[in-house]
Amino acid sequence: MELPLLYATIGVASVLLALLSRRLRFLPVTEAMVGLLLGVALGQAGVLGGSGALGWDDAQRDTLLLESSRLLLAASVMAAALRFPADQLRSLVRPVVWLLVVVMPVAALVSGALALALGLPLALAAVVGACLSPTDPVLAASVVTGDVAEKSLPSRVRALLTAESGINDGLALPLVAVTISLALTPRETGHELLLLTWEVLGAVAIGVVLGLAAAAGRRIATREHDLDSGPTLMLTLLLALATLGVAQLAGTDDVLAVFGAGVAYGARTDRTIREEQDMIDEAVNRYAVVPFFVLVGAALPWADWAALGPVVVLVTVGVLLVRRLPAVLLSAPVLGLTRRDAAFAGWFGPMGVSAVFYLTYARDQGVTDPRVFALGMLAVAASTVVHGMTAAPLARIHPRPASSSGSDPAP
Repeated sequence: MELPLLYATIGVASVLLALLSRRLRFLPVTEAMVGLLLGVALGQAGVLGGSGALGWDDAQRDTLLLESSRLLLAASVMAAALRFPADQLRSLVRPVVWLLVVVMPVAALVSGALALALGLPLALAAVVGACLSPTDPVLAASVVTGDVAEKSLPSRVRALLTAESGINDGLALPLVAVTISLALTPRETGHELLLLTWEVLGAVAIGVVLGLAAAAGRRIATREHDLDSGPTLMLTLLLALATLGVAQLAGTDDVLAVFGAGVAYGARTDRTIREEQDMIDEAVNRYAVVPFFVLVGAALPWADWAALGPVVVLVTVGVLLVRRLPAVLLSAPVLGLTRRDAAFAGWFGPMGVSAVFYLTYARDQGVTDPRVFALGMLAVAASTVVHGMTAAPLARIHPRPASSSGSDPAP
């Protein structure tokens, strides 16, 4: 009876969340939080993991988390790419580049340094830092979308978080790959650099080509009356899936390729169509997160957490407070943000689906020390709860300057 119970629990919870979706935007709770708590309850009850019918070993758990997080990230970065068209993102090039080349590496260094307090070797601490460095697009979406965000947050803050979280989840792969290489048997440096260059540049090229091809195909199919309205709305999700597969076959960064495809597609697509497709993508992203975090909640490594000792709590708090916030505050002039806006953007750099993806990717590549996965998953769980509880209240009290709508990219 475990599987029907799982379906019923996730289904009922998702229906209730959908029915309360607008009200939920004003409450200190998110869909991810609900899924996480359900997963913890089901896992402890033996419905998921342990002795339940869906019990898994570590390899099965990692495969399930890796591939489900990959799919959810693809849907999320596609929605992020559609949310702001390419022409509106041009004014954000400088601050987004700064967030990617300065703030994200700083986040990796800070998180890795804190991990050293648990006795991890330097190389393994670097892997932890790299896995926790990107801003998660799935959890960030709960901050930058909805009535509360649109009424309270300056559009520049929302655009920066959207662009950053969409891009850095792909660009974090080279950083993670380098730290994994250092943690494992040393490899030939020149070959590694060539491979990483291809993963990034190849991903961008594949994404742009597929995005432009999909946009051209949609225009031709619409002109020839070959495309129905239903498939039109689902086209970007199908494009995300196709791009994932092609990018993986080519040995490139699949998540970054999906974002590139979304930007290229959006640049060649009418605003009305793009907004309708974004709405569908956002809905899928918002409710696919429930079963995913049920899996995360059931997979939390409680025994490994206990083995790390009480200091792991202080390390996790440190990651939440100093991984990103100080760097963004100091970067406020470069980002074109007020101190208050920079504080908001610095605080809301959640760790979620992307961190799970990179943690399981690291295990798949051979980083099997349980402390790496345990610390990373504790940071994910803490971020899901803390950022989820503070998103709506802080957004609601954040004053939006009257001038922001005139100078910033409109959503």
